Amino acid sequence: MFGREKIEYKTVDQVRTMRRAGLVVADALATVRSAVRPGMTTADLDALAAAVIGDAGATPSFLGYHGYPATLCVSVNDEVVHGIPGTRELLPGDVVSVDCGAIVDGWHGDSAFSFVLPEADAADLALVEATERALWAGIAALATGERLGDVGNAVEDSIEASAAADGVAYGIIEEYVGHGIGTSMHQPPDVLNYRTRERGPRLKPGMCLAIEPMVTRGERFTQVLEDDWTVVTDDGARAAHWEHSVAILEDGIWVLTAPDGGAAKLAELGVTIAPLDA
Repeated sequence: MFGREKIEYKTVDQVRTMRRAGLVVADALATVRSAVRPGMTTADLDALAAAVIGDAGATPSFLGYHGYPATLCVSVNDEVVHGIPGTRELLPGDVVSVDCGAIVDGWHGDSAFSFVLPEADAADLALVEATERALWAGIAALATGERLGDVGNAVEDSIEASAAADGVAYGIIEEYVGHGIGTSMHQPPDVLNYRTRERGPRLKPGMCLAIEPMVTRGERFTQVLEDDWTVVTDDGARAAHWEHSVAILEDGIWVLTAPDGGAAKLAELGVTIAPLDA
């Protein structure tokens, strides 16, 4: 549920620094996306992202975080989040989620995407696409809603619509949620991906939030493996995870980890992004 901790509100200049961190993350994920193929290991992907972040003069957000040992989280098939990169080889048809964070001048960016390696199962592709649609529905709610709970409403509505269209029952993970982001990677408030009776804090300029739905092809229940990090579905169902860091400004929102600020995707939903980079 929504916490009561103090929210860190950012100035426009601080948001611009977070945008720099967000673009480093976007570059790292784009590099992974363009290179990934069956036969690569999850550690190979981690090395690619680490090189991009290092070349940019940035610092990985994840490496060393509570002892986490890598730059990326790479989660495969029934792994929902926090998969540790290693010797695992990616296979044709795997569902892969890649999560990345970077720090620039003390400010964080955080983003994730999911994909299916060829030859892709149609149901896995539908899962990935449904989760991405839910991400953008939640982001759009930051521009059109009044309170943070509107994000969870929008995510759940989107997943329900996709489930009806796809003729399946998707599960929305509830134990892991989005979060505030800024001078630390995880900070108040929690950003739920599901509907609750509590409406949450009012959406205000200066809020920076990581929106990140996690959805499965089965039940929503999860467990953590013996490595104390990797989260897997209880029923072995495959999962997808999408995430962007977003700033609320006086004139609208800006997706800090999207190369175009989210302009193209949000235009499809009737939302215009705020001026920031100019």
